[in-house]
Amino acid sequence: MARFTTSDGLSLHYTDAGHGQPVLCLAGLTRNSADFGFLTPHLSGCRMICMDYRGRGQSDHTPDFMSYNILREGQDAVELLDHLGIDRVTLIGTSRGGLIAMALGHTAHDRLAGVVLNDIGPEVTTEGIERIMDYVGREPALPDLDAAGGALAHVNARAFHGVPLARWRAQAEAMFFEKPGGGLGLRYDPKLRDALVGQAGAGEAADLWQLFDALDGLPLAAIRGANSDLLSVEIFQKMQDRRPDMIAATVPDRGHVPFLDETQSLTAIRALLDQTR
Repeated sequence: MARFTTSDGLSLHYTDAGHGQPVLCLAGLTRNSADFGFLTPHLSGCRMICMDYRGRGQSDHTPDFMSYNILREGQDAVELLDHLGIDRVTLIGTSRGGLIAMALGHTAHDRLAGVVLNDIGPEVTTEGIERIMDYVGREPALPDLDAAGGALAHVNARAFHGVPLARWRAQAEAMFFEKPGGGLGLRYDPKLRDALVGQAGAGEAADLWQLFDALDGLPLAAIRGANSDLLSVEIFQKMQDRRPDMIAATVPDRGHVPFLDETQSLTAIRALLDQTR
């Protein structure tokens, strides 16, 4: 099991598979490296590196839950690149991972060869944030992973039309684990919720358009689920207006977030990778 130690002493898990062009994959807020299991088989000729953030997946939790923040997680990503001896990567960022990518455009621009943003932008909807806060840090009241897969299929049926139950079962296993005494546990530190609440109350939110603009000069692609409740059509269009050179793809029958193995997603990612070789 591949691990490295951060500058503040945490042991973080990562995967490193394949050979060729280095691609760093950063997952959603509560997700982990399993988020990219559907994408990886489709990108031959790439070295696919996926990191579990602090407090997520197989990485250490920390008593300082306020360090579950975008800047510190971005620093962890750079420290992973240093650990692997990689100067520059193409970064694929899903949701939270895309926010980290934008932050790195400001703090570590020279480490990025290009960026793919998966269903995230410099503004997000109130509706999407409220939905996320409704579940973050709360164990589902379900008996096992089969039930969780069925629940995910039901909840997402409208936004993710036609996705088979087997995929939702696989998604459930990536998100939860069965506890020995019964029921499901979270594959992340529940105190992530405390971090979000604390950070929200810490002052006025930053203007993320400045971070989006920090990606200037880098090849950029953005993918949006056609039914996304987090990245609106209007903001997605504003991103394209701001960056006319940006590769933009909308994935039908997908909400937040696309799995990235859809035809539209793969076309956008491969086009970006062609620019960064």
